[in-house]
Amino acid sequence: MTDIVDELKWRGLFAQSTDEDALRKALADGPVTFYCGFDPTAASLHVGHLVQVLTVRRLQQAGHRPLALVGGATGQIGDPRPTAERTLNDPETIAQWVTRLRTQIEPFLSFEGENAAVMVNNLDWTAGLSAIEFLRDIGKHFRVNKMLTKDSVARRLESQEGISYTEFSYQLLQGMDFLELYRRYGCVLQQGGSDQWGNLTAGLDLIHRLEPHAQVHALATPLMTKSDGTKFGKTEGGAVWLDPEMTSPYAFYQFWLNVDDRDISTYMRILSFKSREELEELERLTEERPQARTAQRALAEELTALVHGADQCAAVIAASRALFGQGDLAELDEATLAAALQELPHARVAGPGPVVDLLAEVGLAPSKSAARRTIKEGGAYVNNVKVTAEDAVVSAGDLLHGRWLVLRRGKKNLAAIEVAAG
Repeated sequence: MTDIVDELKWRGLFAQSTDEDALRKALADGPVTFYCGFDPTAASLHVGHLVQVLTVRRLQQAGHRPLALVGGATGQIGDPRPTAERTLNDPETIAQWVTRLRTQIEPFLSFEGENAAVMVNNLDWTAGLSAIEFLRDIGKHFRVNKMLTKDSVARRLESQEGISYTEFSYQLLQGMDFLELYRRYGCVLQQGGSDQWGNLTAGLDLIHRLEPHAQVHALATPLMTKSDGTKFGKTEGGAVWLDPEMTSPYAFYQFWLNVDDRDISTYMRILSFKSREELEELERLTEERPQARTAQRALAEELTALVHGADQCAAVIAASRALFGQGDLAELDEATLAAALQELPHARVAGPGPVVDLLAEVGLAPSKSAARRTIKEGGAYVNNVKVTAEDAVVSAGDLLHGRWLVLRRGKKNLAAIEVAAG
């Protein structure tokens, strides 16, 4: 066993707990069975969920036993958002999403050994429960005046939207989860984000009422934020998903590569599995030569390999290098190239033609005359090959995978041309 509390604190992963001394002792005496829940409110987890998924992984690596709960029941309700009611999805869709989320979480955990992980679904203990049983056996032990003080509920009560009884009842369901996992698996710790603190403590209160001798704990990690005030995990295109069909591995890699220098130290400590010494060295390099983006590159590579595998990581790194003339574009597979080019300004044309026209069409030059000047000054490239003639024409043989052209003006201004099939 390792002193995981000190490690979590150093990494900025310890926002609050119910009783730090008691939790520290329990973890030191371990192994501790703990759980973290994930609701299937979408078809994929996003990068915000990585904080919890990777914290579960850390606790398991420290010798503790994780229960990863994907909420087939709570996913049908949804925990209260700060401003508005969630849209309810049908049970069949949620069941599909449960399977998808389980598949995403499982590779991060070990299902072998003395502290083997277990995947659980709270639909197993709620599906057969009647409303009367739920109100008698669970609802009886909750006090409405205390429920009203929970942050997620209080914020909604202050909003114009208000809160439905359905979402108001969410904390009862999550509280029941902790009780059931305590009884079924001996689970004594619930881990989650600090925005879930009210739901975490609801489970503690319920266990204390029904199992008065139980020693149970809650641990909350801080919410990740961005220095510029925008929401972590969001880009102009929306959320950054773990599913490669929803966010390509290339776009995932680029998200981390573009992390603000003010945020990279925080993100590395929270998300990376590198040692303190390695992280402190990366922090030093960022401070000395921020333009090199050494820390961002290290985090992008580590997380892309963790989420998408080493082969995909290697492919996106090769694509990233090739786009800027440090590799052969023709060697990139079609899927990786297409994903990379979708992240660039791009235009769709009927067929190949004069380079001047293409530069203007895709916006790398404001006009054809400006495009000619760029070529004359030696700043125009097609597929990383410098264009030397102002009347140069692209042929079908120049198309990458019979479809794409990569245009570049100078060293860093990139765009893509897609030639329509047929």
